[in-house]
Amino acid sequence: MVHKIFSILEMVQHELLLFGAVFLLIGALDDLGVDIIWGVRAIYRRLIVYRNHPPLTARQLPLMGDCGLLAVFVPAWGEAMVIGAMLRNCTRSWSDSGYTYRIYVGCYPNDPDSAAAVIDAARSNMHIRLVLVDHDGPTTKADCLNRLWQALLADEIVRGRKAKAIILHDAEDAVHGDELHVFDCLVSKGGAVQLPVTPVRTPNSRWISGHYCDEFAEAHGKNMVVREALGAALPLAGVACAIERNLMGRLAQRNNGRPFDPNSLTEDYELGIRIGAAGGRTIMARLSDSQGRLVATRACFPDTLQTSVRQKTRWLIGIALAGWDRLGWQGNLMQKWMLLQDRKSILAAIVLATAYIWIVLITILAVAETEGMHHTAPLSPLLLSLLWLNTALLCWRLGVRAGFVAAVYGPKEALLSIPRSVVSNIIAIMAARRATVAYVRHIFGRPLVWDKTAHHSVPETLARGD
Repeated sequence: MVHKIFSILEMVQHELLLFGAVFLLIGALDDLGVDIIWGVRAIYRRLIVYRNHPPLTARQLPLMGDCGLLAVFVPAWGEAMVIGAMLRNCTRSWSDSGYTYRIYVGCYPNDPDSAAAVIDAARSNMHIRLVLVDHDGPTTKADCLNRLWQALLADEIVRGRKAKAIILHDAEDAVHGDELHVFDCLVSKGGAVQLPVTPVRTPNSRWISGHYCDEFAEAHGKNMVVREALGAALPLAGVACAIERNLMGRLAQRNNGRPFDPNSLTEDYELGIRIGAAGGRTIMARLSDSQGRLVATRACFPDTLQTSVRQKTRWLIGIALAGWDRLGWQGNLMQKWMLLQDRKSILAAIVLATAYIWIVLITILAVAETEGMHHTAPLSPLLLSLLWLNTALLCWRLGVRAGFVAAVYGPKEALLSIPRSVVSNIIAIMAARRATVAYVRHIFGRPLVWDKTAHHSVPETLARGD
């Protein structure tokens, strides 16, 4: 009886190994293609482009057209703990920018604490404007952004002049002092601009909040750069991004006056894809300031397992599942490849789960063989070759990520990114299970529900004690 059980376990282990090895190889080769394109582009720019035209710093960017009002949209439901610090940071960072800006903060009638924090911050900055949504919250982020859009339109009528661009930020962001200059110089050139987002690891969450550092360092240092080089539409991050005002107006006209779809769980991602479909181009602006630091927005991300899984569940539903339904497979071949990159996450989580189950089974069988309870048959040469190839590609993958993490956070975080990949995989597997269950229920009639990420700290409070 014991021998039969171990034989069944060996059979299951072999099938899982074959399934996982094949699909891991496919995914690894797909990622390798992106790595090669990034590498070729980086070498070309270093050897050819930068030899004659050294990279500009943010302040060296030439102005494109007249300066105009930069409208900053910040939706705020239940953000009393962070919105005040965020707005005070904006005041400090942009006090000497010389640009005309107005921060529209959207609050709800049934959230007086957030509104009070905004009013308090506005006492020291006349550029901050509180905008009340005309119904109770919470609603989707897109619904709040649409209310801010209406407020901007009303102000434009009073001023008799349109804004130049709309900038999106979240209530926990810490902005860079050169941000407004970069947006003002570049937004008319392409239609939209995305700055890098650099997550800040909270002191008590080296592994959970830290894995966001790893993912964004690679995504905004490599993947988004490759998408732009290929001419594919760039999904916006929802923060640290600017959209040219007339382009935003055209998007609003296509959607009954609402540029943001209130039914979307990932309105920022979809907005970037729709900008590309409308003929706009998003610039991934990776620039240094005068001190050599990356011009980027810093933000704190979820620092517990539960909150991280909830956030990534929403991302998976909005991008990989509902996004498939809502956006289809529009665009040229390169665009379709990038959409596949976005939507393979569900399958990747399944493959990762099978890999971890296989590890458990092979451990059980190894112990059984040591105890003389079972003899495992040797693997075929083809399967062994697949395993060695996947191992080599895994080492490459971890090395590439560590390199991008090192460029932003230094060697210590780069080393930590290697074991943190296990944490990232576990969160992805858990989120994929929740997302799949929620989406299946949606197919049978249950509506998808916006699951807001709670924010309790901002980079400025960690650094300054605000």
